[in-house]
Amino acid sequence: MAKNLVAKLREELLMSKAELARKARVSAHTIDRIEEGMDCRIDTKRKIILALGFDLAERKKVFPEDEDTVRRHASQVLGDTRGKSQRA
Repeated sequence: MAKNLVAKLREELLMSKAELARKARVSAHTIDRIEEGMDCRIDTKRKIILALGFDLAERKKVFPEDEDTVRRHASQVLGDTRGKSQRA
């Protein structure tokens, strides 16, 4: 059910949660929540991606569902907008 691969990648690097938190300059509690699949701010994702040694262009290797989430949100917004213009 996890939305990301943070825990898997961290463990492959033999890195503790505390070490990742220090490198990313976020709290260990934040790492816990993200590894449990909770959402976080884009800036936090950026910090984690870089702390795991990836380039920002490789973000899908850490947060693969981000693209799907963006598409779903966009289609919902467009659907709402289309529905309103058709009703008017």
